[in-house]
Order: sequence, then C-alpha cells, then structure tokens
Amino acid sequence: MGSHEPALPFGDRSPEAEGEGEQLWIDVIRRMDVVYSDLVASQVALEEQNQRLQQARDFMHSVLGAMNDVLIVCDAAGAVLRVNAALTAALGREEGDLLAVPLLDLFDPADHADIRACLAEGRAIEDKGWHLLAADGQRAAVSVNGAPRRDARGRFAGMVLAGRPVGELLRAYRDLDKAHQRLRQTQQQLLTSEKMAALGRLVAGVAHELNNPISFVFGNMYALKRYGAAITGYLAAIDAGKPRAELAALRDSLRIDKVLADIGPLVDGTLEGAERVRDIVQDLRRFSSNQREEPEAFNLVRLIHTATDWVIKTQRTKPEVRLELPAALEVVGLKGQLHQILVNLVQNAVDAVNGRDGALIRITAGEQDGWIVLTVADNGPGIPPENQGKIFEPFFTTKPIGSGTGLGLYVSYNMAEKLGGSLSHAEAEGGGAAFTLKVPVDDRSI
Repeated sequence: MGSHEPALPFGDRSPEAEGEGEQLWIDVIRRMDVVYSDLVASQVALEEQNQRLQQARDFMHSVLGAMNDVLIVCDAAGAVLRVNAALTAALGREEGDLLAVPLLDLFDPADHADIRACLAEGRAIEDKGWHLLAADGQRAAVSVNGAPRRDARGRFAGMVLAGRPVGELLRAYRDLDKAHQRLRQTQQQLLTSEKMAALGRLVAGVAHELNNPISFVFGNMYALKRYGAAITGYLAAIDAGKPRAELAALRDSLRIDKVLADIGPLVDGTLEGAERVRDIVQDLRRFSSNQREEPEAFNLVRLIHTATDWVIKTQRTKPEVRLELPAALEVVGLKGQLHQILVNLVQNAVDAVNGRDGALIRITAGEQDGWIVLTVADNGPGIPPENQGKIFEPFFTTKPIGSGTGLGLYVSYNMAEKLGGSLSHAEAEGGGAAFTLKVPVDDRSI
C-alpha cells in the first residue's frame, strides 16, 4: 500500500506532538490578542477622528453662521452645495430648500448671462453687482466676489461666492469717510497744538527781537522831538525879525546845521526799525496762523537767521551756533511752514546739547540741482539705534513728562512731505544728530 506509518490515536500521541499543539494554541491566542489590540486602537483612532471631524464641522458651521456676508458654494454645473445663514435670511428661504437648486435661481434674471459667463470661464470674480431674488420677489443688491474651487487633480469643481449687501457697503464707506474726517481734524489739532507749544517757547525770543527795533524807533523819535523843538525855536526867531548876528548865534547854539544833517538818517533808521517790527509781526502771524498759505518768494537765509534767533534767545545757557550759509537763498514756497520746520529743528538741537560742555549747533544750507538742502547738526549724545526708527512718530519723546510733546519732529516730517520734500536723520560727524531738510527751490514746479 505505502510506506507511511499509521497515525497514532489521540491518546497515544507522543509528548513532542502534544508540546507542539500547545505552542500552536498559545501562538493563536497571542495573535488574537494582537488583533484585538489593533481593533481597539483603530476604534479609538476612529472615534478621535470622528470627534475632530465633528469639531471641524461645528467650527465651520459657527464661522458660516457668524458671517455677515452671504456665502454660496456651487459645483461646476452651477448647482448649490452649501449656503450660510446670511443668505437664507436675505432670501427668506430655508437652507434645505436651496441645496441642489441651480445658482441662477437665486439671482435676478437680468444677472443670469453674467453669472453663466463667470461659471463657464471658471475664473475669479471681483465686485460683481448682482441682485439676489428673495422668496417674496424683492431684489437685494449685493457686491459679489468669488474664487474657483479645484479638485485633487486641479480640475475646476465649482465656485465659492461671497456677497456683501450694497447698503452695508455704503454704510461702511460713510463710516470710513467720517473716520477719515476725524483723522484730518485730529492731525490739524496736533499741528495747531505744536504751533502753540512752539510759540509759547519762543515768546521770550520774539519779545527780544521786537525790543531792539522798538527801542531804536523810540530813541530816534525822542531825538526827532528835540530836533523839532530846536528848529521851531529857530524859525520863531526868524519870524520875529531878529538881527542876522543874533540868528547866527542862535543857529550855532541850537546846532541847527547838525540837526538838519541828522534828520534824514534818523528818519531812515526809524523807518528801518518800524519795518523790522512789521516783518517780525508778520513772521509771528504767519507762524501761528492756521489759514491756508500761498507760495511766496523770500530769502531763506534771512528766515534761518530769524528762526535761530527766536530759539537761541530764549535759552538761559546759549550754545554756540555756526551758520555756514550763502549771502542769500531766494526760494518760492510756504514761508510759514518752512519757518516752523526750522524752529522745530533748531529747538530739537538746542534740547539735545542742553547742559553739555562745548555745546555746538551747526546749520548749513545750499542749492543742489533745483533743491534746497539744509542741515541742522548738533554735538549732543545722538539718537540710540533702538530709537532711530521712532523719532518721526507722533508723541515719541525721550524727554521727561511735561518737558516735551513729542510732536516737533513728527509735524516737521509731515510738513516737509507736503512741501514736496523730505526730512531725514543721520549721525553727525564726531557724534550727535543731524537732520537734513530737502525742499524744492520753487514749489510751484512740483
């Protein structure tokens, strides 16, 4: 039959066979434990994924519900897949009634051709003025923006449309315009505040500037009064018919010849002093005025002298000022605004060197290719690197509270830009700070 040995009955199996059978059962049980552990782990992972998915759904639902803009998601054929609460409220319809309906059914027929073209092209939509068609037949104008959806292979899969009611946009524009108006008013108030603060600091210097020509005028007028009395006495003697010899003696005693020679220069000096007072008052009015200026021709060098004198004469400890300027720089521009920029720059330099030994301020100016380039440099401590990006910001100051507004450089920077120029900062040679103002020679050319 064959050479195979007959199988042994179960009870007659060898110990080796029984050991192999037990090991097989042990391996099976262990394998079942591993499979069961994998099943438990898979179940836990599945529950965690379901939880995250639910959280994501809840998050998206809350986001969509919180949106004020209407939202529509459609497929490539134009069937609605998803909408938000803002759209259902605008249309007066339930979300379930809108799903799977054609996108065109949500809009006024007059917009259908444009909507079809956008779907056919599958490109981004920007500010389309479409009209939603509510259940009661009312039309609601919306400004629609949209972007195409793509599937995993990059193929066009539909559109995501977001629309904002035009009435809401108009309200937003009005609010923005009001905010802009408030900002402009605030900027003007800042400008006025800085002018008044600067004017307060300059009062002593302006008073000193006025005192000199006024004192000169007073002195000349008293001299003219004496001369008038002498001439009146001499003319009275002539009218009385006094003898020639007596008139000669009176003429000599009243020093009539000297009086006559001195009257012309006295009148010229008085007029010059009065004109100086007038110029100072005009500069002061121009400096403090909020009225719109018109460009005018003037000598910038004289304006630099005036601004510097106003600031320096208010200081108890006066720094050395070196003016490296040409005889004249004729420019056409807004004199009052340039005056304020100069005052602010000189005042800033004075504050920087205050209390330092050998305090020095150096002012240079000249013309370069149709531009005036003016630099005010000091030998103060300079501006730390961490503050250099902030110096033209409003209210930034390193001075103690109550010692500065932090508006001088900010106002000057903005004025320079309005004049068609610029204001920049650099480190001065040998330490300190240097501020360079650049403005056109004739701002009518900008």
